Amino acid sequence: MTGIGGVRAELGGGQDGIGVAPGPASSILSAGSSGGFDHSLARRIAAFGFVLIAEFFYGWAWNTVDVLRPFIRDSLGLTLTQAGSAYSAQGAGALVGAIAFGQLADRLGRRNMLVAIMVGYGVMLIAGVGVASYVQLLLQRFVLGLFLGGSFPVIVGIYVSLFGAGVRGRLASAINLTFSSAIVVLGLALGNLGDADWRMLLWLGGVPPVLLAALAWVIVPAGGVVVQASRFPIRELFAPAVRRRTLLLASLTGLNFFAYQAFSGWLTIYLKDVRLLDAEVIGRLVAAQFAGNMIGGFAWGWASDRLGRRFAALGFVMAAVSIAIYLTIPSIVPLLIVVGFAYGFGLSSSVVWGPWLAELYPPHLKSTAASIFNWGRLISFFAPLVTGALAAGVGLRAAMLVACLIFLVAAMIWRSLPETLTPRTQRG
Repeated sequence: MTGIGGVRAELGGGQDGIGVAPGPASSILSAGSSGGFDHSLARRIAAFGFVLIAEFFYGWAWNTVDVLRPFIRDSLGLTLTQAGSAYSAQGAGALVGAIAFGQLADRLGRRNMLVAIMVGYGVMLIAGVGVASYVQLLLQRFVLGLFLGGSFPVIVGIYVSLFGAGVRGRLASAINLTFSSAIVVLGLALGNLGDADWRMLLWLGGVPPVLLAALAWVIVPAGGVVVQASRFPIRELFAPAVRRRTLLLASLTGLNFFAYQAFSGWLTIYLKDVRLLDAEVIGRLVAAQFAGNMIGGFAWGWASDRLGRRFAALGFVMAAVSIAIYLTIPSIVPLLIVVGFAYGFGLSSSVVWGPWLAELYPPHLKSTAASIFNWGRLISFFAPLVTGALAAGVGLRAAMLVACLIFLVAAMIWRSLPETLTPRTQRG
């Protein structure tokens, strides 16, 4: 397989911006290696490997709020609503953290912020061991969310700075797979816990990033501090020339999170209470969607590197169609598995947003721009309330169908935004 070497953008110091000029064919990982990068390919690959380790423990920490929810609830004697609000607290922290750390990374260096974030979420995950009340849980999850929210924009800023545009989609796919793998490993660890205290999983996920964080100063190349960065880089995202683009991107990410919550958030309840399926079958159906998401991430990453970032908007159309079919076909398990797989496959198209968001703005705003991904969480907070009210009035199936319309609107917004990578078919 070959990539595009010497890839450089017309804006952003030869590596980023709108519009990409083609270069000679080369290997995938060396794509863009001659486009002004200051470090050897081996050094950059090692740095990306370290980023994957950071992403794994980020995924572990983030998903403890869901995977360990029954144990947290029992240990504190919480109601279902209280147990679920821990996710809301973490999500609120992530929104604030994405905005704060994205800007700090562009001002003080992405490598420095990666160290701070790894130590931060490691320590705060371990702090969960000492939580003894509902209020403490909300506080611990909010502060944990602050550091977790900063992870995505910082990591995107690092690998976008290290590799050319022609391979970033596939690198984003590797990030997605690593995050998903953390969920799998966390689930397996829980299943093999035996008589051990469930809090051991907080230690297992929190200690390694704290111990490994300082290695970032050795493995990850310095960089990411740009003299043009203002005191508050986020202001530049709302400059007149790009304000409309920023607002559309924020709407796009918000609609994505809302649609996901409208369908996936209610899925297990729908399968149990409406379709009357047992737990074993529900597990298989959820696993099928999960498999589709993991495999789809690589497919969309590859496609976006060849056909452009906007091409992946077709994934949202695929997700919308899959939802409509899923909610209307009879309860034939093999058929539900296939359609669920297709939904997960289509949903994963958003993996390309990391590099795309960074490419849409000048180089000194890479991490701040990538933080837009988490802005959408603000809209998603209202999804359970809106869809829950709809379900009470028109039924759960009809309420979940709203996700189809939202994904289609999101796809149209996606297609209306600028392309940052010339499709390979148009390259010389």
